[in-house]
Amino acid sequence: MKTKLYNLMLFLMLFSGITQAQIDKMEPPFWWSDMHLEELQIMFYGKDIGTYEVSTEDEVIINNIRKTENPNYVFVTINSGDLAAGDYEFTFSKKGKKNLKKTFELKERTEGSALREGFDASDAIYLIMPDRFANGNPENDSAPEMQEKADRSKQGGRHGGDLQGVIDNLDYLDDLGITALWSTPLLADDDAGYSYHTYAQSDVYKIDPRYGTNEDYKRLADELHKKDMKLIMDYVTNHWGSEHWMIQDLPTYDWIHQFPGYENSNYRMTTQYDPHKSEHDFKYCVDGWFTSTMPDLNQSNPLVLNYLIQNAIWWIEYSGLDGFRVDTYSYNDKEGIAKWTKAIMDEYPYFNIVGEVWMHDQAQISYWQKDSPIGAIQDYNSNLPSVMDFTLHDAITSMFHEEDASWDRGMIKAYDNFVNDFLYADTDNLMVFMGNHDTGRFNEIYDGDFQKYKMAMTMIATVRGTPQLYYGDEIGMRGDKGKGDGAIRQDFPGGWKGDKQSAFSAEERTETQSQYFDLTSKLLNFRKENEALQFGEMLQFLPKNNVYVYFRYNDENRVMVVINNSAEEQTLDLKKYAEGIQDSTSGKEIISGEDIQLKENLSIRAQDALLIQLQ
Repeated sequence: MKTKLYNLMLFLMLFSGITQAQIDKMEPPFWWSDMHLEELQIMFYGKDIGTYEVSTEDEVIINNIRKTENPNYVFVTINSGDLAAGDYEFTFSKKGKKNLKKTFELKERTEGSALREGFDASDAIYLIMPDRFANGNPENDSAPEMQEKADRSKQGGRHGGDLQGVIDNLDYLDDLGITALWSTPLLADDDAGYSYHTYAQSDVYKIDPRYGTNEDYKRLADELHKKDMKLIMDYVTNHWGSEHWMIQDLPTYDWIHQFPGYENSNYRMTTQYDPHKSEHDFKYCVDGWFTSTMPDLNQSNPLVLNYLIQNAIWWIEYSGLDGFRVDTYSYNDKEGIAKWTKAIMDEYPYFNIVGEVWMHDQAQISYWQKDSPIGAIQDYNSNLPSVMDFTLHDAITSMFHEEDASWDRGMIKAYDNFVNDFLYADTDNLMVFMGNHDTGRFNEIYDGDFQKYKMAMTMIATVRGTPQLYYGDEIGMRGDKGKGDGAIRQDFPGGWKGDKQSAFSAEERTETQSQYFDLTSKLLNFRKENEALQFGEMLQFLPKNNVYVYFRYNDENRVMVVINNSAEEQTLDLKKYAEGIQDSTSGKEIISGEDIQLKENLSIRAQDALLIQLQ
């Protein structure tokens, strides 16, 4: 009798295990009522789940059931637009098998969620590599379920920075004058090595446990909002990591681009709009993999595109995001990425998305901005509100070496960059920067020359667009990119217990760190309160003797910026700049705090910058 009972219990346990294993994942894991997106596609994953029939006894209307060549998937599209918040049950049935049931929850939407305001030109954005910023919780430095373990001695290893470390240091960002935080990706990346950058994601509905939890990420957004600061997620539409669980068991052969198998991208984004392009070159740009460990997602596959749209909206709604920075935007299928962008902006009309379009020509960058006059030539509209001003970055990383100006050297590079603003649909919605996690550090390029940092940072804080600062530049951090990416992604001093000193603390900063921080803070905090620097018009003058002068102004306020990139002190004849100065006879120089008389002449020291609030 005992043997029969044992066998029966064993059978029930095994049978129960099989049925539970047949629905291993449901994505999205939940959703919200009263969303603009009226149809919701729910993916169910589990062994042979695609061989079951799907039904619901609730008031859910199933619009479509899509099964693929992989029996472990089924995509169920429901009409979610009119459903109230609550639990809804799906039944999976198959002749001769026990029915499976799965509950899907629709949550109440936060009031005003659809009308959230994204980042804009009134903000100053701070970019961090979270693994290298601050380690607030040493207990999660490694995670048993993730391959790579923490090893701070490795330049390309995981060092332990996490979400708690960011939350612990928000006051530092606030003091600096920062109003928005952009972190490189935080979602799970289970690569065996170099997983710290997290661009090769393995689960896009889960924060990497070495950073914290989904709840920690939401808590970061909440803490930022308490300080009137914003959170920008680094979103990757172009590729996932080869360790992604769906890449390991593809829903469809064409979920990723295959040749068959792997071929690398040629990185020639110009093929996206070259009227003379070969189809071979075009395919290898758009369909080629970013690296051998980053399979290229096929946004022309409706299942893939819908999955990416819903995942992006899910993160916005769940964590309370204020913006996206989209990695490798111009490598995507351009029609697919335009639909992805539009779907998000339709859901959140005042949200903002900035795309990484790393090109060196204003017309080619402009092509990717919403309503671009360049894109219109080919009847293309990306719907992307913001792009990154890489041509200004190009100028900044070379022109301060050029003390002896010529026709095309020195400060004329800055002037020429802004001349081409007529190519853009919205110059207020450009991101301007000295460097980021992929470029050389400014302070390395210019060998720690503070005066050159002062000129460049004054420009970044005062030109049109939204300024972005790369973590550590504000304390003079350096790093030789020629020694590898890890060399420009160093640990922030003081972010780890046991560090010799902390740059987070004013009392512990070195003299050099304080010099950089104080200047940056003064510039960004002045900008935070000055609408002319945020959304005002710009008036620029041809540089003379390598001195560049421009004004930012609105009806109530005028600011004069003077940058002397020459090796000698220069004296300006102010009659040339009367159009900008107008009736002002004096001003307050913001960096030094000195009063400035604006009569006939104005002197400026060599390699220096003046920021003058006209009075």
